[in-house]
Amino acid sequence: MNGKPLVSIVSAGLSKFGKHEGLYAREIFALALKEALDRCPKLEPKRHIKAVFVGHMGESYEHQGHMGSTAADWGGLIGIPATRTEAACASSGVALRSGIYAVLSGLADVVLVGGVEKMTHRTTAEVTEYLAMASDYPFEQFHGVTFPGLFAMMATAHMNAYGTTEEQMARVAVKNHRHALLNPKAHMQKELTVETVLASKLVSWPLKIYDCSLITDGASCIILTKPDLASKFTDTPVHIVGSGQASDTIGLYERQSLTSLNSARLAAKIAYEMADIRPENVDVAEVHDCFTFAEIMAYEDLGFCKVGEGGKLVEKNETALGGRIPVNTSGGLKAKGHPVGATGVAQAYEIFLQLTGQAEQRQVKGAHVGLTHNVGGSGATAVVHIYRSD
Repeated sequence: MNGKPLVSIVSAGLSKFGKHEGLYAREIFALALKEALDRCPKLEPKRHIKAVFVGHMGESYEHQGHMGSTAADWGGLIGIPATRTEAACASSGVALRSGIYAVLSGLADVVLVGGVEKMTHRTTAEVTEYLAMASDYPFEQFHGVTFPGLFAMMATAHMNAYGTTEEQMARVAVKNHRHALLNPKAHMQKELTVETVLASKLVSWPLKIYDCSLITDGASCIILTKPDLASKFTDTPVHIVGSGQASDTIGLYERQSLTSLNSARLAAKIAYEMADIRPENVDVAEVHDCFTFAEIMAYEDLGFCKVGEGGKLVEKNETALGGRIPVNTSGGLKAKGHPVGATGVAQAYEIFLQLTGQAEQRQVKGAHVGLTHNVGGSGATAVVHIYRSD
């Protein structure tokens, strides 16, 4: 594992995920930023932070665009260049890539990267419509295709090709809800059984309500710097040693495969090669489980198992805490929640905690290498990052 650190994370913050009644997205972002700054007393925000990148998917939720400057304003960072990035549910994964670019370019020694979304004040129908904007308008949205529908198509294709079962998908939900019980910041603190998941309301076969991630409010932040400056701010930095991003067709109907995300495979390949590691070297991972099937597909796309064997991996408890490769120790999008613009950096927050030994009851013993996998839309964007502790 000889991957050279690209940047170092010196602090991280996360709001509670859930329903934040009476708060705007900008205020929720300020909560996450406060934790990041409180964790890093040696950092003087106005003096040290030279750029801000904020992932934010949709103006429609609050009728509010221009979120980069809005977040910087309410975070007390007026005057610092602030940029919003948008890549659907991978918006803050792309913000993280942008922050890495900024540090590596030499234009900024210290960068704040975050993400935010306020969603719960809207109806389910409104949120479904806004999320659908990340799919192809003339050929998917216009015909009433939703994201549960798109992922259901992928799930049924995988079931037909490899024998993946509804029960295996249900086990993903059970596992992630069990992990979320150990995460005080998770949205849904509720234990599930396989039977409860299978008996829950049908959304788009084979996906039921408990196969789907939560409509959530939340924000996330991390602070990046050059590796040789990290010791100025913390004794326990986490280094990003691999970063991959790739794209695919916006429409699912144009893909060569419905059982895999080529963008995720490409992004993972880039990140693994940059980090000089193999999938078996990963100690803990946060993957984009917007639906339970998406986690099973992620196992395969990331090389945690052979193609077609993702269902068996969760069935054998290999991705649970205490297993061979714990996945979504935070509870994942499924139980922690999925405030879409915040998700990518929220994954990085969990890995930061794991690799610095701060994950408390859900700590993966001896975790040294972590991975995050953030997907936009039905896979038109994918971002994979690899992290290493000293």
